[in-house]
Amino acid sequence: MTNRVFSGAQPSGNMHLGNYLGAFRNWARLQDDYECIYCVVDMHAITVWQSPQDLINQTREATAAYIAAGVDPKKSILFNQSRVPGHAELAWIFNCVARLGWLNRMTQFKDKVGKNRENASVGLYVYPDLMAADILLYKATHVPVGEDQKQHLELTRDIAQKFNNDYGVELFPLTEPLILGEGARVMSLRNGNQKMSKSDPSEYSRINLNDDADTIALKIRKAKTDPEPLPGKAADLGDRAEAKNLVGIYAALADMSRDAVCAEFEGKGFGDFKKALTDLAVANLAPITEEMARLEKDPAYIDSVLKEGGERANAIAEPILSEVKQVVGFLS
Repeated sequence: MTNRVFSGAQPSGNMHLGNYLGAFRNWARLQDDYECIYCVVDMHAITVWQSPQDLINQTREATAAYIAAGVDPKKSILFNQSRVPGHAELAWIFNCVARLGWLNRMTQFKDKVGKNRENASVGLYVYPDLMAADILLYKATHVPVGEDQKQHLELTRDIAQKFNNDYGVELFPLTEPLILGEGARVMSLRNGNQKMSKSDPSEYSRINLNDDADTIALKIRKAKTDPEPLPGKAADLGDRAEAKNLVGIYAALADMSRDAVCAEFEGKGFGDFKKALTDLAVANLAPITEEMARLEKDPAYIDSVLKEGGERANAIAEPILSEVKQVVGFLS
C-alpha cells in the first residue's frame, strides 16, 4: 500500500504561526517521503456561517499560505475540498456507520458550542464524519495531527474498522497519526493555556503569517510572560504556561529542543529572550509573508492550482468511492 498523507486546514480568517509550526511547515517536509494530498477544507468552513465572498478570498489566502510555507503543487496534490464531490458522498455513508455515542464524546464540538448546543448546525456536529471521509476517500495511511486532533483521528480509525467489519472487507486502512516535533501545539500569546486561534478576538493573541516585521515585534513584546528568569531545563518551567509557550515557539522556529533553548538562555529574563525570539520569528516568517503577498496578487494562478489539484484528487477518489458504493450495495 502506498504511504499516503492527507491533511487540511480551514480557510477561515488569517493563517497564523500556529498553523505554520503545527501544520504547513511539516506538510512541506513530508513531501519527499510520502505521497501527499493537502486540502483547503471549505466544506468544513461552512459548518458555521461564512460570507460567500469572504470564503472565496480566504480559500485563496489559505492556498497562498500553503504554497508560501513550502507545499509544492507539483510534488503534492493541493485543492479545495468542495471540488471533489466524493467527500460529501462518503461523509453521508459514514454518517450511517458512526454511532451517536461516538460523536457525543467529541470534545471539540462541546468546546465550540458551549451552552449554545441547540443552535449549532448539524454539520458542526457531524464534522468528524466528514473529516473521516476526507482521509479515507484517498485511503490515506498517515495524517499529521496536533494533540487536539488525535480524538478525531481515533474516530476515523473506529469508522474504518466498523465499516470493514460490517461489510466483511478490508477496504479502509487504519490511518496512523504523525505527530511531528516541537511546535505541534502553539498557544495564545495572551493566555498560555489556550491554543493560538484565528477566532480569538485579540489580534495580540497570535502572529499572523501576513504580519510585517514591526507587527511581529510588537506582538512578541506585548506577549504575556512572568518576572522569573529562564531555567536551565525545560522541566523546571513547571506551570509557567506563557514561558513554556514562548520557549516552545523559539524551539520550533530554531529546530532545537526546549532543553537546548533553556540552556542557551538560562538565567536571562524575558526582555533579552523576546528580542532574540523576535529576530528569529522575523527571519523565518518574512519570506513567507512576502511570498504570500505575491501569490495573492495572482488569483488566476491560485485558482489554476486548485483546479488542477482537484482533478488529480478526483482521479484517486473516484475509483475508491466506486469500490465503497459496490460494497454498500448501491446500483450504478
